[in-house]
Amino acid sequence: MAIWQPDPSFYPSPRMAAKAPKEMLAYVAAFDPDRKKPDAIAVVDVNPGSSTYSRIVGQVEMPNVGDELHHFGWNACSSCLCPNAPHPHMERRYLVVPGLRSSRLYIMDTKPDPKNPTIVKVIEPGEIAEKAGYSRLHTVHCGPEGIYVNALGDAEGKAPGGIFLVDPDSFDVLGRWEMDRGPQKLAYDFWWHLGYDTMVTSEWGTPDTFENGLVPEVLLGSKYGRKLHFWDLHKRKHLQEIDLGPEYQLVFELRPAHDPTKAYGFVGCVISLKDLSASIWTWYRDGDKWAVKKIIEIPAEPADPDLLPPVLKGFKAVAPLVTDIDLSMDDRFLYVSCWGTGDMIQYDVSDPFNPKETGRVRIGGIVSRASHAKAQNGALNGGPQMVEISRDGKRVYFTNSLYGAIDPQFYPEGIDGWMVKLDVGENGGIKFDEDFFVDWPKGRRPHQVRLEGGDCSSDSYCYP
Repeated sequence: MAIWQPDPSFYPSPRMAAKAPKEMLAYVAAFDPDRKKPDAIAVVDVNPGSSTYSRIVGQVEMPNVGDELHHFGWNACSSCLCPNAPHPHMERRYLVVPGLRSSRLYIMDTKPDPKNPTIVKVIEPGEIAEKAGYSRLHTVHCGPEGIYVNALGDAEGKAPGGIFLVDPDSFDVLGRWEMDRGPQKLAYDFWWHLGYDTMVTSEWGTPDTFENGLVPEVLLGSKYGRKLHFWDLHKRKHLQEIDLGPEYQLVFELRPAHDPTKAYGFVGCVISLKDLSASIWTWYRDGDKWAVKKIIEIPAEPADPDLLPPVLKGFKAVAPLVTDIDLSMDDRFLYVSCWGTGDMIQYDVSDPFNPKETGRVRIGGIVSRASHAKAQNGALNGGPQMVEISRDGKRVYFTNSLYGAIDPQFYPEGIDGWMVKLDVGENGGIKFDEDFFVDWPKGRRPHQVRLEGGDCSSDSYCYP
C-alpha cells in the first residue's frame, strides 16, 4: 500500500538504521508440533517500561492446522530506497508468513492495532505450485523487486528448491525467480549483496529428508546440503558454486555485511561428520570470484552417554549444533546459537577473518539444562535457536525450538518453549535481562522473531 511520505522505518543506510527508535513489540511465530491445533503469530511486549513487559499481549491463530510457521518477514523494508528499483512510498505494514510444512503463505496486517494483527489474504499451496512451481516455503525477505520467498522443494516436494517473487502491493504470486539455476538443486536460506548485485543461497535437503526428522543415512552419507551458490541478482542467473566439502553438513543461515560496500558475509555449518563440531565461514570476494574461509570452529563437548539422546549416545559427546547466526547492524558482532550445548556466543567480527569471542551465556542445552532467573522449574530444555538483534545492537532476543520433527531427536522428552533477551555491553559482552523470560504457553513452540519496525535480519541497504 502506497503512502504519501516514505515509511519512517526505512533508512538509506545501516548507520542511520542503528539510530532508529527502540522496538516496543516482537512478533513470534509459534507452531504446534503435534499439528492438532492452528499455529499462531504471538505479539510479545518488549517495552521495559510497560506493565506487561515480557508477556504475550496479542495473538492471531491461523485458519488451518499443520502449517509449521517458519521464517516470516515484512512486505517492504529499507531496500525500497534503492536507486535501482525505487519505491519509497511503500509501507512496512504486512507480515508475510510461510508454512514450511503446508506450503501456504499468509499475509497479515499489523495495522491499525499492532498488538492484534489480522489475516487479510491466504495464498494456498496450489496457487504457488501452479504459478511458481515450488512448495515447502521457508524464508521471506523484502527486496528491490518485491517480496522474495524461498522454497525447499518443487511443486511435488522434490528437487530443485528455489525462490519465487510476490507482488508487495497486490500479493499476487508472480513466478519463479531463477532464469538459469545452473547446478543448484538444494535450497535453504538466501540473502544478497545489493552493492555487488549478488545473491547468495545455501542448502539443506529435499522435504523427504527432513519432514520426519533428520535421516541418519542421509547425514552420514554427506547427502545434506554443503554448498554455497552465488547468483547475478539482476539477471537471476547462477554464477558460481562453492562446495565446503563432504565433512560439512547442513550449511544453513546466511548473514551478509549490512554495509553495501563490503563484499563479505557469514554462514553457519551445523555439524562436521569428522568430530561433531560446528563452524562459521566467511565468504568474500577474491579477485573476480567468490571464496570462503572457515573462521570459527566450535568443538563438541564430552558427555555421559546416559544423558544423551539416542542419536548422540554412540559419540559420547554433545554437538554444538549451530542452527542460527545473526549480525549486528554495524557489522561488528556476530551472534551464534548453539542449540545443542545451550550456548549463545558473541564474536567481534570487525575483522571478518579473525573473530574474537567477546561474550557467552548458556541456557538450556541437551546436557546442561541451564536455567534463567525467572524460570520456574530450574532446568530448561531446548537451546538458543532463532536469534534476532535490535537495530541499535543493544538487545538480543532468542527462542528455543528448531523444527517439529527434529526437536525430539535431540530433546526426546519434548521441548517446553521459552523466549529470552540479552543486554549487550558498549564494547561487547552479553548478559541476561533477568526480568525478561517468556514461559511459552504449552501446546506451541516459539520459533522466528521479528521486531517492530525492523531488525538486523529484516532489511538491506544501498548506501553505506
